[in-house]
Amino acid sequence: MNKIVIFGSTGMTGLCAVEAAVKKGLNVRAFVRDPSKVPDNLKNSLEVVQGDVLNYNDVLNAIKGVDGVVVVLGTRNDLKPTTVLSEGMKNILKAMKEANVEVVSVCLSAFLFYDLEKVPPMFKDLNADHQRQFDALKESNLKYIAILPPHIADQPGSDYEVKHDASPGRAISKYDLGRFLVDSLSQPEHYGKVCGICTKH
Repeated sequence: MNKIVIFGSTGMTGLCAVEAAVKKGLNVRAFVRDPSKVPDNLKNSLEVVQGDVLNYNDVLNAIKGVDGVVVVLGTRNDLKPTTVLSEGMKNILKAMKEANVEVVSVCLSAFLFYDLEKVPPMFKDLNADHQRQFDALKESNLKYIAILPPHIADQPGSDYEVKHDASPGRAISKYDLGRFLVDSLSQPEHYGKVCGICTKH
């Protein structure tokens, strides 16, 4: 893993993934809608590519020439019905196949571990698009790491725990989540797996 592209790189967790990748010494391409949102302290360490995840050619151009893909698409705090996450995901997966890139880590939500009736009503629409995103991932036959974090906390990183097919706890630091999104790309034990993650106490 030498060069990666990060989709959603200016969001809360996306920025942490960018920082983790830069710290690791990877060549990082940040896919952004708005380049002005890239923090000044990171601009010189990245290749910034402007585009829209719903535009297939933008996505394909960003994926060409990389070894791995990190997807941290989000809606900020907008909980209205959406298909942006799943449609963007489909473009990313299609472009990966066209560009012969096999490994992708994706930040989803721990609500996907819940029975539907247990998902809080305010999150149901967003969860439905996460589910569509997850379904597209599972059908892709790529080496995916599906990461289903619980509450993402704005707190310093510490040790974290990863469990397959279950959520091990209630919160994860955004820094640890960002780091795992990057580190898992070169950890084959997580390929094709659903990963729950939480801060170790």
